[in-house]
Amino acid sequence: MKIAQVAPLYEAVPPKLYGGTERVVAHLTDALVDLGHDVTLFSSADAETRARLIPVRDQAIRLDPAPLKSDLAAHLTMVSEVLARADEFDIIHFHTDMIHFPVFSRMADRTITTLHGRLDLKDLAGVYERWPEFGLVSISDDQRRPLPFASWKATVHHGMPGELYRFSPESKGYLAFLGRISPEKRPDRAIQIATALNKPLKMAAKVDAADKIYWETVIKPMVDANPLVEFVGEIADHQKSEFLGGAEALLFPIDWPEPFGLVMIEAMACGTPVVAFRCGSTPEVIDDGHTGYLVDTIEQAVAAAGRAHLLDRAAIRARFDLRYSATAMARRYLDVYGDLLARRPFAEEALPDVVTRLRPSEDRSFAAIA
Repeated sequence: MKIAQVAPLYEAVPPKLYGGTERVVAHLTDALVDLGHDVTLFSSADAETRARLIPVRDQAIRLDPAPLKSDLAAHLTMVSEVLARADEFDIIHFHTDMIHFPVFSRMADRTITTLHGRLDLKDLAGVYERWPEFGLVSISDDQRRPLPFASWKATVHHGMPGELYRFSPESKGYLAFLGRISPEKRPDRAIQIATALNKPLKMAAKVDAADKIYWETVIKPMVDANPLVEFVGEIADHQKSEFLGGAEALLFPIDWPEPFGLVMIEAMACGTPVVAFRCGSTPEVIDDGHTGYLVDTIEQAVAAAGRAHLLDRAAIRARFDLRYSATAMARRYLDVYGDLLARRPFAEEALPDVVTRLRPSEDRSFAAIA
């Protein structure tokens, strides 16, 4: 099958440091290539991929030192480039929210769009009501709740290449926080939990410009005043095995409708249990009592983190391999692509081999696939 993957231009594919969507696109693209498909990636020129790369910007936006940049202009240029080559592909898979909708409305049946962000924003409903012809994929069932009427075709949980993460059979006794320093990620809760347990906490986190005041006025004073807390800063993929694998538990104390939470499965790949607040996608990702614990209060989180060392780290890694590998993710997307092809007019006559080989079952729920 000839597949186009269209990535956002904010981060490299995969990102050099923090970044979720572009990391998922990178792993999906390579997994599809490994499964024998002809894949083209539209991205910035600093992408690293086994697919054919069509660069549409000299480098990813966030690490571009140019003082003045237009992310809208960059993405419109990319959409135009994809449109010019659209006839080359059986499937065009967009990861760029809705920016392509006005341009691709006449060929929407050749596209699938994965939505990677939160969907409870004021203006989104009007867009998905206006362009119902675009098939959508959610990254968790919970993510769909603000837009139940949208044209959902499947939920596909994220996956990662297992070989990127080293399994650690034993921890080094500290707790970990990995992500962004922002109010919805609740790093303050992580510090409270570690302090209550008198356990060291290592925080590897990115501080966005938008969160600088929160960092300087709320979190940094908590870090500076607490000898248990070590702020590591932003880390890259090659540092995650050591950081997450050494942790007794990953704290995921979020306070927002998390669409997925990639760091949870990164921890699981290292064998590290996750203590997550029951919010957004966490009940779909964490098997309570097996790969971690789901909690509703600080007191519950303290108790859960205190017994996380009792969980079987090898079983946690095995669950990652079963549900969250990059290959498992790619196979689920191939089911989505096959369904899209099968529903096109004259699909059997136009692409009989592809449709027959990839025709999925009618049940597109994650439970039916896992």
